[in-house]
Amino acid sequence: MNDELQLLKNLGKTSAQWLHAVGIHSASDLRRLGAVDAYRAVRTRGFRASKVLLYAIEGALLDVHWNDIPAERKEALNRQLDALSTRQKN
Repeated sequence: MNDELQLLKNLGKTSAQWLHAVGIHSASDLRRLGAVDAYRAVRTRGFRASKVLLYAIEGALLDVHWNDIPAERKEALNRQLDALSTRQKN
């Protein structure tokens, strides 16, 4: 299967399947949604994805290995995720 998402850095078969399940089928879909919203969609769907998926998606968008994302950027992603979660609870 020629899966555009699997051609992106950091995304393998399982990650791509999870993203497909939430309606993300291409790199442009992923860019449009962004790492945090894509990760939230996967988690909301019930998949048990760790924060590594969040970083992997961000790395895919930046074309870098997820482990090479600076700690400050990972913290910013986590703050954004927390802010969205807090807003959703209120």
